[in-house]
Parts: sequence; structure tokens; C-alpha cells
Amino acid sequence: MKNKLLLIDLGFYKFQMFARIKENGGYFLSRLKKDSNPLILSTLRTYRGNSIELEGKRWKEVRDKIKREVLDAEVEVTFSRRIYNGKKSRDNMPFRLVAIYNNEAKRYHVYITNIPPDALSAEDVAELYRVRWDIEMIFKELKSKYSLDAITSANPNVVEGLIWVGILTLLVSRRLFNVLRASAPIEHAVRYTPMRWANTFVENATLLEISLMGYFGFGEFNEDGLKKLAWSYEINSFDPQKNRRRLPEGWYA
Repeated sequence: MKNKLLLIDLGFYKFQMFARIKENGGYFLSRLKKDSNPLILSTLRTYRGNSIELEGKRWKEVRDKIKREVLDAEVEVTFSRRIYNGKKSRDNMPFRLVAIYNNEAKRYHVYITNIPPDALSAEDVAELYRVRWDIEMIFKELKSKYSLDAITSANPNVVEGLIWVGILTLLVSRRLFNVLRASAPIEHAVRYTPMRWANTFVENATLLEISLMGYFGFGEFNEDGLKKLAWSYEINSFDPQKNRRRLPEGWYA
């Protein structure tokens, strides 16, 4: 875990696990569960907005009273350690709470992490957590485009083989995707989106196979076919919506 960062889904939300990540030199980032009520120790940065005294108060006590656009605070949580020698002990640990007001939802999006403020600002913490959606999209791509949800065999060897086929297909797809994005101007690169690309990649899989086989001498190499393939990649995976809000360029792999 040392020097690694985990973006954690609420389904795996446990203060005990957060503490172990921190103690082993790692970092985590999660949304704060609605029933969590950490103690605010101090504010880490002053942001624009009406201020009220926060130190020494619980999050639930102040969440409906604060009027700041951003809250960045050190908080303390109390949790149960794992059972050791038949006993379960209680412990406290400081973490960082970041709350960003969302004007569309009319509420705060609240995160808990141990990433220090000098590494990521509160705004960047929120943006970073959005990258977790890319991970969800990778699983969606594996299932919907590369048949990972259509494994009908019960043979463990067949199942493992088909899983690897899906993963290797994804690797080839993303390698080509990265080449495409790297060749585009910066202002256009973010408009080549993963799911549009996945659709284009699957639709042109046969043409890609024929082009590769011909290139390596297993059949006739058709240069026009390769140009047609490159044109399809460039045109069909480009998002026509110029003003669509996307993740910042720096978060993409």
C-alpha cells in the first residue's frame, strides 16, 4: 500500500480499513457516508463564504448551517479495531474532510481522505474522485463490448481463458486509443471518449484483424483498408458535443 492511492466505493467504506491504509503509508479517498459524524478538529484553509465556528463540533451539527462553497477540515473519527486476543478495542484517528457545494444538486458533496492539502487542493480532491467513474466504465466496457458478461462455461480453465481474452482485448483497444488521443491537438484530445472509442473499436474489429494479418504476411496487405480504418477511428470516436463537460485532461490515462 505504500505510496499508493485507493479510490474507494461506499460499499467498502470502513474506518478500520482507512486506518490500516494510512498506517501502511498509503492513501485513500472516499465519499463520506451519510451516517458518519466525525469531530471537526480544525479548518485547513479559509474559503469564501459566511463563517461559523467549526472546531470541536460534529459534522452533522454544522452541515446544514455552513454557507461556504468549500470546507476543508481536519476531523477525528472513532472506530473499532479488528479483534485481537478475543478483544475488540476502540481507537481514534485524524483524517481530512472535504465538502464541495454542488449548485445543481443544492447540497454538499463530502469526501474523507488522508491526502494532505499540499498534495491536492479541496477542489482537486473532488475532481479526483470523479475519476473513479472511469474505473466503472472499464468494467462496463469489458462486459458490454468484450463479452465478459456472456461466459456460459462452468469449466474454470475456459472461464479464466475468456477473462484473459477480454482483458487483452481491452489492452489492445486502449493502446490504440492512447495513440489516437496523443496524435490529436490538446483541445481535441479530450473529445475522444472511452465509450465512443470502444464502440468504434468493436465495429471495426474485423477490418483491424484483416489489416494486421496482411501486414504480418498472412494474406494480402491492403493499404487503402488501413487508411479507411484510421479514418473510422478518428471520425467515429470523436464526440461532436463541443461544450460537453468532461474530466480534466490531466486525469486521463
